[in-house]
Amino acid sequence: MIRNQVEPVGTRALSIRSIASRMLRVPSAKQLCVAVLFIFLCLLIPAVDAQEPQRDPAGTATGDKQQAVDAAGNSFVVTEPTDKTAPDYADKKKAYDEYQAQVAREPLAVKLADAVGHTRIGTNFSWTLLTGYLVLFMQAGFALLTCGLVRKKNTAHLMMLNFAAYVFAFLAYYAVGYAFQFGAVAINAAPANLGGTPTLNRFLIGSGGWGFLGGRGFFLSGPGYDAGSLCLTLFEVVFMETAGYIIVGAICERITFWSFLLCELFVAGILYPIFGCWVWGGGWLSQLGLTMNLGHGYVDFAGSSVVHAVGGFCAMALAIILGPRLGKYGPDGKPRPFPAHNLAFVVTGTFILLFGWMGFNPGSTLAATDLRISVIAVNTNLAAVAGAASAMVFWYFRFGKPDITMACNGMLAGLVAITASCAFVSPTSSVIIGALAGILVCVGVLFNERVLKVDDPCGAISVHGYCGWFGAICVGIFADGTYGGGWNGVGTSAYLGSAGQGVTGLIHGDARQFLCQLFGATLCVVWAFGATYGVFWIVNKVRSIRVSPEVELEGLDVPQFGLPGYPEDMVSAEA
Repeated sequence: MIRNQVEPVGTRALSIRSIASRMLRVPSAKQLCVAVLFIFLCLLIPAVDAQEPQRDPAGTATGDKQQAVDAAGNSFVVTEPTDKTAPDYADKKKAYDEYQAQVAREPLAVKLADAVGHTRIGTNFSWTLLTGYLVLFMQAGFALLTCGLVRKKNTAHLMMLNFAAYVFAFLAYYAVGYAFQFGAVAINAAPANLGGTPTLNRFLIGSGGWGFLGGRGFFLSGPGYDAGSLCLTLFEVVFMETAGYIIVGAICERITFWSFLLCELFVAGILYPIFGCWVWGGGWLSQLGLTMNLGHGYVDFAGSSVVHAVGGFCAMALAIILGPRLGKYGPDGKPRPFPAHNLAFVVTGTFILLFGWMGFNPGSTLAATDLRISVIAVNTNLAAVAGAASAMVFWYFRFGKPDITMACNGMLAGLVAITASCAFVSPTSSVIIGALAGILVCVGVLFNERVLKVDDPCGAISVHGYCGWFGAICVGIFADGTYGGGWNGVGTSAYLGSAGQGVTGLIHGDARQFLCQLFGATLCVVWAFGATYGVFWIVNKVRSIRVSPEVELEGLDVPQFGLPGYPEDMVSAEA
């Protein structure tokens, strides 16, 4: 028997007031932390929804007859038409019925098609992972290059920065960076060559063609724990690491280790993934072709802006906050040279980077089945040698002698500049782009050192920042339309009146692509420089990110890390 209990009016009013006062009470710090943790865990736990794509951590269900396509990417599978009002509905329905009849007659052929599709995706997995390993090897190139360009007393310092950059940046990217960048990639930019990663399908901020931040795959759990997603993770994390290495060359010989680690966490967890989402994760910049009729949207094939300009202008902001090294400028304000201590390291590091770039650019197809990889590889090498040649010639006419360090920077400048357009231009255009970049890097180094008074020990700002911006612009100038049909969802059947027309630049008839590239590349500069300067200006006010003058004069090896890079020098000095 249920008894109805009537609460006295006074007691009831009191309880309501009590509840209201508790609701309005300011939560404690502990309660806030618990609330934030709860919300974050909710983001990590995948929603229970029967309609959600199923992840495939084993890799057995990734790749089927849907991925069994011809050389042009056309699937053999005929899908059922749904729009009965379409003028070609009858023809499509007839084709679908005939396909179903063939399936019924030859079920074994369908099973074989599933195997072909799985093998195709497996081949692309192998290509993507192997080229990712090549990009990973670039870390050794960066370490040798930057180490060789600085003074002996900071050798261990440079090596530790390069080593720690990989360690801590990877952890930040694993935790949040990958999700921020690719957590919604399946919406607008699904990597079909890797099976599409269908589980990465939610923006944290924005939606549709106006996505600003990915929202799935935090800590590579839930939707991120998938064979296709993790193949993409391996390839993309080494790109992020490249952006993290770039800053080493501009801020070395004077930054504290703790502040450098903070820089790496910032780059990997926030700065790089956000712009990367806008361009490669299906975000709003990539969709400007559909939303604003600006060509194929913002295009950066392998990262002139996404990787290099982000790293370069982040480095510039940090170098300005840090200020020049002690003794770099004399009383008259003129710069003093600090010669490289090991030219063998510089040249060896440069060639390792060139070798790694064979993964950086051709690997960005994410597919060995995309035969454009041969064009990309040749274009990349041509731009590299053209950049080195023009830098040597420029330095010879400017100073009377070629400089090996600037020749190496010229080669890297050509590589950086061609990275955005390598898939969309001809070999001749690649030579032009590389040659212009080789001159730009020389002018940029002199401009930074003599006009802006920005001390950049390795020329990283010019190589990666200026040439990264320039490279992204080159897509909008030199792209010839022979590749990229349907890029970012634009022109899937025809573009500029031609079937199969791909990404097209200004000199081939598409001014809108040039405007989009100019806007996107400049936005990259503003974002990378502005966000970094804002954050680390505050950090520097709270606690200096620069070592003391005494430590800088002694060299950072022993004071910061306890070990000299060349211990025999110390033995000789003591003797």
